[in-house]
Amino acid sequence: MAVEGCTGVVATPAEGVAPIGENAHVANGGTGILTAEATPETARRTWPQWLALGLAMIAVAVVAVQWDGAGGRLLLGALGLVHGVRGAVLLRAGRSRALDRPTARQARSLGTAALAWGGAVLVVAIASAELAAGVLLFAAPVALLAGGGALLNRGGRTARRGGSALLVWAALVIGLLVVTLVAQGWDRASEVATVVTALVVAGLGVPLLLAALRLRTIAATPVPVAPAGCGGCACGAGGCGS
Repeated sequence: MAVEGCTGVVATPAEGVAPIGENAHVANGGTGILTAEATPETARRTWPQWLALGLAMIAVAVVAVQWDGAGGRLLLGALGLVHGVRGAVLLRAGRSRALDRPTARQARSLGTAALAWGGAVLVVAIASAELAAGVLLFAAPVALLAGGGALLNRGGRTARRGGSALLVWAALVIGLLVVTLVAQGWDRASEVATVVTALVVAGLGVPLLLAALRLRTIAATPVPVAPAGCGGCACGAGGCGS
C-alpha cells in the first residue's frame, strides 16, 4: 500500500497479513533472529524465550553428563520434545492467515517433518536406555558432519572456518568412538557418545544466551518519538517542508 506524499497518511499492512519481519524467520526454522537485526518490539517479546531455551539446553547437558545410565535418554528426549514443539509452532503458523501461500506451505512442510521426527525420537528415548544410547552413538558424529558440511555450503569466511573446525571435530569424535568401541565395548562407547552430545547441546545453548543478551539490549532501546504532525515519512528526503 502506497503512502500518499507526506500528508500524514501512513501505509499499514493489509488486514490479516503480519509484517514481513515477524514472519521472515519461519521458513528457516526460527534461527534468523540470531543473525538478523530485530525491532525493539520483537526483541522485547523474544529475548526471554531465547534466554530460557539457552539455559535449559545447558542444564540438560549438565544433568545428562552426571546422570549415569539415563543421560542418553534425557538428551534424546529433550531433542525430541524441542523438535515436536517447534513442529507444532510451524504448523500453527502455516495454517494461519499471517503468511503468504508459498511461505505457509513451507512452514507446514517443515512443521510436519519436525513433528514426525520429534515424536519418533521421543518414543525411542522413552522405550529403552540402550536404544537411546545406540542412537546417540550413531547420531552424534553424523550431526557433526552434517553441521560442518552445512556451514561450508553457506559461504563466507567465518562460516567456512566454522565448518572446517566442525568437520575436524567430527573426525576426532568418530576416531574416539571407534577406538572406544573396539577397546572397551559398546557401553563405554555409548557413554562417550552421550558426553559428546551433551557438549554439543551445551555449545548450541551459548549462542542462544548471547543472542538473548543482544536482544535484551535492543529491547531497551527507546523508540524514537516522531515530531507532532509527522506521518512517519523520511523528512530528510525532502518531505514535511524540509
